[in-house]
Amino acid sequence: MSLLFGLVTLMRNRLYDLNFLKERRFDTHTIGVGNLSVGGAGKTPLVEYLIRLLEKQSYTVATLSRGYKRKTKGFILANDDSTANDIGDEPLLYKQKYKVQVAVDANRVNGIEKLMALGNEAPKVILLDDVFQHRAVRCGLTLLVSDYNNLYFNDHLLPYGRLRESTDGASRADVIIISKTPERTSAVEMRTIVKDIHPLAHQKVFFSYLSYGDLYAIDQANKKLDTLNELFQYRVICFTGIANASPMINYLKEYAGEVKHLPFDDHHEFVMNDLIDIEKYYQSISGGNKILVTTEKDLMRLKDKAIWDFARSLNIYILPIEISFKDKEEEFNQTILNYVRTNRIYHQKYT
Repeated sequence: MSLLFGLVTLMRNRLYDLNFLKERRFDTHTIGVGNLSVGGAGKTPLVEYLIRLLEKQSYTVATLSRGYKRKTKGFILANDDSTANDIGDEPLLYKQKYKVQVAVDANRVNGIEKLMALGNEAPKVILLDDVFQHRAVRCGLTLLVSDYNNLYFNDHLLPYGRLRESTDGASRADVIIISKTPERTSAVEMRTIVKDIHPLAHQKVFFSYLSYGDLYAIDQANKKLDTLNELFQYRVICFTGIANASPMINYLKEYAGEVKHLPFDDHHEFVMNDLIDIEKYYQSISGGNKILVTTEKDLMRLKDKAIWDFARSLNIYILPIEISFKDKEEEFNQTILNYVRTNRIYHQKYT
């Protein structure tokens, strides 16, 4: 099955490489973020990092993705009333946290054309999510993300492994980011991984790790728990609907008195029965202080009007997540900013 899957994806990529299938380039700055494997590589916190970086430089930014598991179709430009059902949980997270335009469209070419047609409100930079398997758009700068604990060059094609295409796809990346790197990883270990990647002459490799903020109450962002000084007093029941919750659970176990995990499927659509079951489990744990904890992406799905009032009544805290770079953070920042500052046509012709 993996061999058959590999042949199909190889043929499709060759059709693009030989221009039988066309890749569109656009006269605007496009930065694509993607991975070769299924789910959980850490693309969302990287997109957030890019948004913050570009906002600091006063660039107008838009994000464009398909809006996974949304219940709408076609192009949608998010507004203040948009929900996860309208645009998906990750786009809603970007919309609520940052002052960026957020668009969704399964047809990325159409999505970019719609954003560019906004006239004076057209973005200077468009960030595209999950680009490696959507080759109809040729991004000006492409970032490949790979989980330190599941490096793409050690993986296998679906269904035997987790790869959505062969490791040859990494050659299309301008930047390779090894995400979720343990903080104690040595320089020698990182050099060994770079050697195993065999980066091409134009490719840069960076290592990032996850960092977590203080927990905040679901309906009072200013009501926070100091992780280092307060969390040890609590028993934590963590419920998540994300692809890989292991780093988060391990982090909580370092500081909390006790941690129990209630896993749901990635992008799980919470319904009232789920919350009732979570509350029953919460009430069944006796003794000591206790709190429920979930992620900001899960929060977006909890905000569905059918369950939001009940969710707010529960003792839920949200754990925010960001990425930091182990080294060469300024080099990474300059790689992004140098591309954005360069004339788009010049960059396309000479790089």
